[in-house]
Order: sequence, then C-alpha cells, then structure tokens
Amino acid sequence: MSLPRDCMSTWVHDLQILNLTQNLSCDVQNMHQGYITETLVRFLKARDWNASKAHKMLVDCLQWRIENEIDNILAKPILPADLYRAVRDSHLVGLSGYSKEGLPVVAIGAGLSTFDKASVHCYVQSHIQMNEYRDRVILPSASKKCGRYIGTCLKVLDMTGLKLSALNQIKLLTVISTIDDLNYPEKTDAYYIVNAPYIFSACWKVVKPLLQERTKRKIQVLQGNGRDELLKVMDYASLPHFCKQQGSRSSLCNGNGTNANCFSFDHTFHQQLYNYVKQQVSLTETVSPIKQGSFHVDFPVPNPDEARIARTIEVEFHRLADQNGLIKPLNGLKVDG
Repeated sequence: MSLPRDCMSTWVHDLQILNLTQNLSCDVQNMHQGYITETLVRFLKARDWNASKAHKMLVDCLQWRIENEIDNILAKPILPADLYRAVRDSHLVGLSGYSKEGLPVVAIGAGLSTFDKASVHCYVQSHIQMNEYRDRVILPSASKKCGRYIGTCLKVLDMTGLKLSALNQIKLLTVISTIDDLNYPEKTDAYYIVNAPYIFSACWKVVKPLLQERTKRKIQVLQGNGRDELLKVMDYASLPHFCKQQGSRSSLCNGNGTNANCFSFDHTFHQQLYNYVKQQVSLTETVSPIKQGSFHVDFPVPNPDEARIARTIEVEFHRLADQNGLIKPLNGLKVDG
C-alpha cells in the first residue's frame, strides 16, 4: 500500500502543523494508531481517490474531534449505571468474535433495537465510544495478534423483528451513519444482512440503486440466518448468537446463556468496555468531576446522498404502511432533544 510521495509529504506536513497549532497530537494518534499511510488511504477511498477532497475530509474530521473532545470521550461514562444498561438493552450491538482473517465481527440487532430508553445524545455518545474503543483497543490488539495491520471489521446485521415503526428511528440512524461516514470512513469490510423480512426486502429494492458501487459491493443479503455463508469467513464460535440457531431466531435469544448473547451488558466485550471507561475515568476524575447524563456531540449535517437515501426509506415505509392499512401516522424521532 503506497501513496504518491508529494501527496504523503503534504498531508504529513499538514498533520504536523495541526499538532503544533491546535494541540491535536492525541487526536491524530487515536486516529492512526501508528498506521499513518493506511489511515490516509481510508480517507482517499472515501473520496474516490480525490486527494483534495480527502485532504479536506481529514482536516474536517480532526476539527470535529477537537471541538467535541472526542479524545476524552472514553473518560465520559454514561451515568448512572442503570442508564447505560438501558442503552445496551435498546441499542443491540456487540462483538461476537473474529473472522478467519482476524477481523473483529460486530453483531447488530437492527430489527429489535428500539432506541427508546434514553436520549438521542446517549445513543450517539455510546456509538462513538464503541468506535473509539474499537480503534484504540480492539483493532490494535487484533493487529498484534495477527502480526499484521488489521484496520477494519465485519458487521452482521440481524433484521429479525423489523417493523414499520422503525421509521421513528431513521433520523437518529442518519445521524449515526453520517458521523461514521465523515469521521470513521472505510472501517467496515463487509455488511452481512440476515433474517431479512419483507419490509427490509422492499426497502432494499429502492435504496440499492442509490448507493455508491463501492458501498453496494460490501453489502450481502444472506438467506435465512446466514449461518452457512458466514461459516466460510468465520468459525462457529465467532458466529453471532442469532446465526447459530437452525432457522430464524430473535436477536434477544440468549443461546447457551447470557454470556453467549454479545448484546448483553454482561457479555465479556461490554464488561471490558465498561471497565476500560471506568479506568479512564479514574485517570481524569481528579481534574474535573464526572457529570451524570450524556456527553453532547455536535450532529453533522447529512450529505445530499445520505439525505436522499433517508427520504427514500421514509417514503417506502409510508407506502408500506398505507398498503397495510395502518392509519396511525408514524412520527420521526427528534434529534434535538
């Protein structure tokens, strides 16, 4: 993996200037973790190898990080503990294992995540914390274990339970997606969709043509719970719990126990993340007291493509609602509260 020498020198020089003038050294380090070239390539890929656009994207990302104190977000717990548990119970996501190539496997219960137990800011904070923990702890650990650079993950999305009421979550999900696209580009190698009901299939038909070819190539809609296909890229032990059943089963199924459900707060991954945050707090709490509640992050404005996709999904959901005779209107989730 290489970059043109003039492009590399210009970008590295700019990073050095940013370090000196804005004290961004920690933010830069947390972004590249020692893999500067690979990080620059991610931003280039996200802007179709347009160097000037990728450069602007990188600088904007660094500015976002310092303005929102992202470098310190892992020392900002969601308190009280019951609130954090409520977030975990309503935003189903976890680490189920690693692929045969050493990439982390992130499981997401997209269909049964309700996002109704806490404020939007709590869910956004939790999502960014997982991103940062992935980049600062999970991926470096995977790289060390494999003896080579591991900078991306695989995601398995369970659509079990997806309903028309999911329309209420579109605005929040658009915020989260925009944060990822602008500030954590090209961190996912592949998206595997499993247990897809008719609602997803109908939306996928109208959304797929709007996606960039690069994105479409990453998405695979698997039959049923995708077990057989996923076993080609990961061992059985790394399969998300909802893919281990013979047939479609709920994301909430515990499998062989609570610890087998990677969405559970009691799962090893979430316990390690929770303890890591507590450790970071202990290192900083003497400087300033820890406040209860959420850590507010500025919500980025979706780009036109993302806004069009969100609108397309919204229109399709309304069409399906009318088709099924649902009279009660579906209200979008407000993201300003």
